[in-house]
Amino acid sequence: MIGLLLLLVIGISAAGAGAGAATASQTNAEVTYGSVIKLQHDRTKYRLHSHDVPYGSGSGQQSITCYSGHDSNSYWIVRPKGRSSFRQGDVIADGAVIRLQHMRTRKWLHSHLLQSPISGNLEVSGFGGDDDSDTGDNWKLEIDGKANVWLRDQKVRLLHLDTNGYLHSHDKKYNRIVPGQQEVCGVRKKSSDSLWLAAEGVYYPATKIKASSA
Repeated sequence: MIGLLLLLVIGISAAGAGAGAATASQTNAEVTYGSVIKLQHDRTKYRLHSHDVPYGSGSGQQSITCYSGHDSNSYWIVRPKGRSSFRQGDVIADGAVIRLQHMRTRKWLHSHLLQSPISGNLEVSGFGGDDDSDTGDNWKLEIDGKANVWLRDQKVRLLHLDTNGYLHSHDKKYNRIVPGQQEVCGVRKKSSDSLWLAAEGVYYPATKIKASSA
């Protein structure tokens, strides 16, 4: 089924999907494990993005940015944490620990205590692969509002468990390597720049009504 989802996503990209275009177009659709989504930074409207370009400092791991355009390098597969009993189609509750896997390069959204290149906050990178993941890939979902499960267009925060830093972006942009793209980093203080929402994507149909945050 994931193969089918990837083909659908590639089809969206090839068709030049614009803002608001998605295979699942309805608002308030549940974000489920196995869904392939773009994660939009709420204030700037840029999408969480990555490609096979390493940082020139810090870890030297794959760079993570925010990008204003629409291409397949902004798609992420929503996964449960390692050794979890959750399956594709399970809805995701407030407080769940998730991982985000970059669709194209198979790297995990990762963070650690090294400094980010522009602001000197916590570096966020792409790490590992399908069979290579560690606790630095774990993010706790915090829903902003009254919803009990993660919904499309619902504002959320992602808290990195190892560093206690929130996934964050801002107006500071790179001048070289990925010019015009925003820095993504981890910041321990909660703010409006740590709000994100699930936007375009392929939303795997929900198979369970009741969700667990375990």
